[in-house]
Amino acid sequence: MQDRGKYYITTAIAYTSGKPHIGNTYEIILADSIARFKRQQGYDVFFQTGTDEHGQKIESRAHDAGLTPKEFVDKTAGEVRRIWDLMNTSYDKFIRTTDEDHEKQIQKIFKKMYEKGDIYKGEYKGMYCQECESFYTESQLVDGKCPECGGEVTPASEEAYFFRMSKYADRLIEHINTHPEFIQPESRKNEMMNNFLLPGLQDLCVSRTSFTWGIPVDFDPKHVVYVWLDALSNYITGIGYDADGNHGDNYKKYWPADLHLIGKDIIRFHTIYWPIFLMSLGEPLPKQVFGHPWLLQSGGKMSKSKGNVIYADDMAGIFGVDAVRYFVLHEMPFENDGVISWELMVERMNSELANTMGNLVNRTIAMSNKYFGGLVENTGVKDENGIDDDLHANMTALVDKVEGHMDKLRVADALTDIFNLYKRCNKYIDETEPWKLAKDEAAKGRLATVLYNLLDGITTASTLLQSFMPETVEKIFEQINAAPVDIDDLNHIGNYPSGNKVTDKPEILFARMKLEDIMVEVEKIEAAQRAALAAKEEPEDKEEAAPVEHKPTCTFDDFTKCEFRVGEILECKNVEKSKKLLCSKVKIGPNEIVQIISGLRPKYQAEDMVGKKVMVIVNLAPRKMAGLESQGMILVAEDADGNLALMTPEKKDFPAGSEIG
Repeated sequence: MQDRGKYYITTAIAYTSGKPHIGNTYEIILADSIARFKRQQGYDVFFQTGTDEHGQKIESRAHDAGLTPKEFVDKTAGEVRRIWDLMNTSYDKFIRTTDEDHEKQIQKIFKKMYEKGDIYKGEYKGMYCQECESFYTESQLVDGKCPECGGEVTPASEEAYFFRMSKYADRLIEHINTHPEFIQPESRKNEMMNNFLLPGLQDLCVSRTSFTWGIPVDFDPKHVVYVWLDALSNYITGIGYDADGNHGDNYKKYWPADLHLIGKDIIRFHTIYWPIFLMSLGEPLPKQVFGHPWLLQSGGKMSKSKGNVIYADDMAGIFGVDAVRYFVLHEMPFENDGVISWELMVERMNSELANTMGNLVNRTIAMSNKYFGGLVENTGVKDENGIDDDLHANMTALVDKVEGHMDKLRVADALTDIFNLYKRCNKYIDETEPWKLAKDEAAKGRLATVLYNLLDGITTASTLLQSFMPETVEKIFEQINAAPVDIDDLNHIGNYPSGNKVTDKPEILFARMKLEDIMVEVEKIEAAQRAALAAKEEPEDKEEAAPVEHKPTCTFDDFTKCEFRVGEILECKNVEKSKKLLCSKVKIGPNEIVQIISGLRPKYQAEDMVGKKVMVIVNLAPRKMAGLESQGMILVAEDADGNLALMTPEKKDFPAGSEIG
């Protein structure tokens, strides 16, 4: 194996507000498969992950749980690490932002930036809403009231430190333009340039005084360092960066990072704020930031309030760790969101894992035992019709295909090509019909070569599969009594040792499953989630409607001026400057998409909105809310307790754009 140099890969550090679901866990599995494959290629890999443990939300959650913030994050970080370990991820460093050495460096970084003039003390200034604890400019107010809750606002200010983002904006734009590989996929780069950098950057708040759970600014301790400067810097503090210049060996060896692997929802922080922070420190920028898509629950994102969250440990308990790894890696496209469901998992389990791969290995070993007592020899008796040549061509081409996909981070495509070789081996069995050859004593040499070719094909595919399904591959090689080969040797045939003897007791790698049996287990899991949620919230069933003050009578002509349609929510995210607003991209026709700002955040998580069909008014005059333009209204009902319910069509498959009247 050739030495290909160093490779430093990181994930985003998990926020310690709760147990990570399978969508969160996908990222660590994806990063692990890349890290393992790079090691297999001969790279000296350093793989870092960890937890983000400071902030107001943590402070609040800890208070609600009756714990100190440190007790709370210790518990949650332990749960994150348990899930990461359960999924067999091979990280080299698990950093916590409460680590003493990290906190010390953050204080030094903050002070260095301040002394350089990149951080300055200022204040939030504007109209303050006591209910929402938020500041707004005059232009953000709606009829002089809070754009979120409609309450009264008063002039106020809050002291804070700010980072001069605009100082480095032109330099960052130039870097992005001259390094097209820096932000991937391409669509993420266009979004950052057009929506944030080119319109002009505002200075960024980097300290807070309204809560205490954070790293104190050592020269002004009533301030704590705000989350992004603290969290993003883990990528350098975790490998020995020192703001005084006394860097550790790992920093000198591995920085700059080769890949920051993150979710698409935090791409801005990693491709704008983080590079600018590094420019301020005088350090090299990471080589690439990949904003991967989301793994969605069928029909939208997972929601704890619905009791339908899918957790990796629950999935692994039913299907096994490697099946979960295969599923999340295979079902996630390069650029678009992937979909997860229990039904699809069962389908993949039965078709790909149990049949395509598992049955191939099992029947090949069984035939070797039946016809040759387990001895596998290449007798060199080839087929005259080119069947062997076609199989061999598929085998020798595979390594270049997989390496090409992995270089472009197209992991799902790499897996597909590996399984295509397993499928080609299955086809080879149908073409050669070993059971017929076994009936002819003169064909025994040919039969031996057929079985050898199958074992050789399994060796090639399984060697390349080990980064994605390591435990399964270990079982395969135990059963065929061989070992993965050097990846540099896979461009030729003959890697399975002739004269080997396979196990005489092959085991089923993956058993077929019945969907109805799995759904019984799923219902138990979801029932437990709902029970836990009910125990926390202690809800009361109330049917009383909220008191409604009647509005002036309108004519039928007035009513017909309103254009109501069925809308489908394609995207939804929190509005950064608001605690109550959601920003949704809503499809209202075959080629019509509008942006609607709604005050639904207290009742609906952004991820829960994606995929919903809702009732919208589409011909309202646009208005600004929290600095964003809203081009319509999503309709909801409200009861006496302030609970909200979206107005949705009875038929779930009603097409977006259908007129309501």
